[in-house]
Amino acid sequence: MSHPLLPLNPLRAFEVAARLRSLTRAADELHVSQVAVSRQVKVLEDYLGVALFNRLHRGIELTQEGAELYAGLKRFPRA
Repeated sequence: MSHPLLPLNPLRAFEVAARLRSLTRAADELHVSQVAVSRQVKVLEDYLGVALFNRLHRGIELTQEGAELYAGLKRFPRA
């Protein structure tokens, strides 16, 4: 049985946002708008069927699922 691959652009947006704990700073690093990062994270959340961040009034925090995904991503070296 084959498993579809995770969408890479949304995964990259999630990794940067999780590392920086900020959609705005992630947007700056990726040279895109904050809205673009938010939409990419939403695509990944929809794909996985879970919320990865709690959106707060002044920022974001990882959910348990988001923290687990980020921990798994940190095991791989960045390119």
